[in-house]
Amino acid sequence: MSDHCQSCGACCAHFRVSFYWGESDAAQGGSVPARLTIPIHSVYVAMRGTDQHPSRCVALTGKVGEAVSCSIYEQRSSTCKEVMAGDEQCNKARRAHNLSPVIDQPQEAAEILC
Repeated sequence: MSDHCQSCGACCAHFRVSFYWGESDAAQGGSVPARLTIPIHSVYVAMRGTDQHPSRCVALTGKVGEAVSCSIYEQRSSTCKEVMAGDEQCNKARRAHNLSPVIDQPQEAAEILC
């Protein structure tokens, strides 16, 4: 999780976090705690709290825009692993929380940070 992400959390409190149900620990080899998910349809689930408005993932701890962390960071879904600090989606979520945008970083640096 990047320094930006640890002081932000806007993505986790703005977007629906949906992913293939097999990533949950309900399936052999899955890691995301199934108790923290809800079914979207037959093959997708979402993190609880991200299916409503306002959205906020149940795994997000702390105050958005100040200091946050993911309580299941090592077990997070592929959707969460794809988040890049400073990309278009990041800055869209930051704007929704009245936070200034993150300056785009080179792809290699962003992958290391998140």
